Amino acid sequence: MARFRRGLLAVALCTAVAFSAGLSFAASGDEWTIYGGDYSNTRYSSLNQITKDNVKDLKVVWMHSLGSTESQENTPLVVDGKMYVATSAGPAYVFALDAKTGEMLWSHQPEMPDDYHSIVCCGHANRGLSYANGRLFMGRLDGVLVALDANTGEELWQTVVQPYKEGFSLTSAPLLVKDLVITGLSGGEYGVRGSLQAYKQDTGEMVWRTYTTPGPGEPGNDSWKGESWKTGGATPWYVGSYDPELNLIYYGTSNAAPWGGHTRGNDSTDIGQYTNLYTASQLAFNPDTGKIVWHYQMTPSDVWDYDGVNEPVLVDLTINGAKVPALLKADRNGFFYVLNRTNGDLISAEPYVTVNWASRVDLETGRPVENPKYRPQLDKWAKGVCPNLIGGKNWPPMSYSPQTNLVYIPTFDMCMDLVSREQKFVQGTFYLASEFELGVAGPSGSLAEFVAWDPVKQKKAWGIKEELPFLGGALSTAGGLVFYGNPSGKFKAVNAENGEVLWSFKAGSGINQGAVTYMADGKQYIAAISGRLVGPPSFFGEIGEKVIAAAPPGGSLIVFSLP
Repeated sequence: MARFRRGLLAVALCTAVAFSAGLSFAASGDEWTIYGGDYSNTRYSSLNQITKDNVKDLKVVWMHSLGSTESQENTPLVVDGKMYVATSAGPAYVFALDAKTGEMLWSHQPEMPDDYHSIVCCGHANRGLSYANGRLFMGRLDGVLVALDANTGEELWQTVVQPYKEGFSLTSAPLLVKDLVITGLSGGEYGVRGSLQAYKQDTGEMVWRTYTTPGPGEPGNDSWKGESWKTGGATPWYVGSYDPELNLIYYGTSNAAPWGGHTRGNDSTDIGQYTNLYTASQLAFNPDTGKIVWHYQMTPSDVWDYDGVNEPVLVDLTINGAKVPALLKADRNGFFYVLNRTNGDLISAEPYVTVNWASRVDLETGRPVENPKYRPQLDKWAKGVCPNLIGGKNWPPMSYSPQTNLVYIPTFDMCMDLVSREQKFVQGTFYLASEFELGVAGPSGSLAEFVAWDPVKQKKAWGIKEELPFLGGALSTAGGLVFYGNPSGKFKAVNAENGEVLWSFKAGSGINQGAVTYMADGKQYIAAISGRLVGPPSFFGEIGEKVIAAAPPGGSLIVFSLP
């Protein structure tokens, strides 16, 4: 079986599980207790008080300043009438608020080393908290995982996951499964070795660590040249999903490091054996042991920075009359993947944005059919590669609605020029072995589009063209609505069936993260975070300048409800 696609326990799982019948992980109550709304990362809510008919009456009911002009990428949590929100930087890193009134209950500001910000790739990001049993869990940019008392904000324990001086950081909400808190790491641009690790929720004691670039004696090590696996990247830095019936957790892994492929075993248009497992891949792990159960590699021997970290969304689809336990992924490489989440088998893959680096994904082998013209080599430029390294979709999350059976995706349509260069590895510094020119508009003429995608037909249902890239994440509800924001600060409510914009609000600064919804005293609320993106747009020349100029800096939490 090919290296990049392996269902290690497929037979056992299919025998034990009848397609996870009745899968339903949606945020079904009054709260928003987990980053993606549910273990499946659907960002769908069953709340329906706010509808297509009355959303035009939505008004601001309270606001809270986040005290920072950094990019705000956080998803608030709502538990037991309290809202918990973290900030990227500022006087406080965590606020606890009354979810109905916005009154501040407590705030928490950690003691951070003076130089932690000097080794951060792409802005001072904190994408969220996790909650269980009266505790909040948060990863910090200095590589430290902490637990807080949810009632007081008092720190209960902390543990160093990996040292920040080596290029590691924590930027996303951990995944809580059983009595474990599970987290990945950032640092792919610093030549780190990626890993996923689990800790006891009550003490912070490590239970297991699984490296995502295999070392000597481990399956897949021969997919790396020499000792290049030691600095190979594959960091699972974004959020994971969990299927409790299969008892599997799902994480994507980042780019191969450095980007220059000549450092990892090849410098040709034929990647041969050096596929560099498990970079730019989708992985399934046993949460009890950390063992990798199956893997699927979206981009073998990645040289484009096509991180495979985008969130896996777990749904049951009806395909050709049969129910299929699916994993949906709008990958950065531009293809929308449908995998069988029991074993990693490829069901379908089609481009959802402009793609030219590969013509298609071969359904027999699972391998992308590359266009050699667009694979950069040492000192040889690849011109006009689509999508660019920000991807067809970046981290802002998509949403799946069981009402419409559509996925709502904030997409990009941009291309790039890229070349590999020689570079010596120095720990704790950028290690790319590449040069690039970004900010090339795609052939559609639109830099971004909010897209409704049919994952069964693998085609676009509708789309809303946007003037600037870096759209915010999506939220879909049983009220027949989809909410999303854009970098100029417009927060929109859209008819989920046809894309008609029914309501919008000017937030004052850009919107990156997806909104959340919850109930308090019988009333439905929508909460969105505003705060201009200040990191990667600077890479994009004139287009980046337009993104930065589209809205003033600032960070605020804005809560809406009906009169």
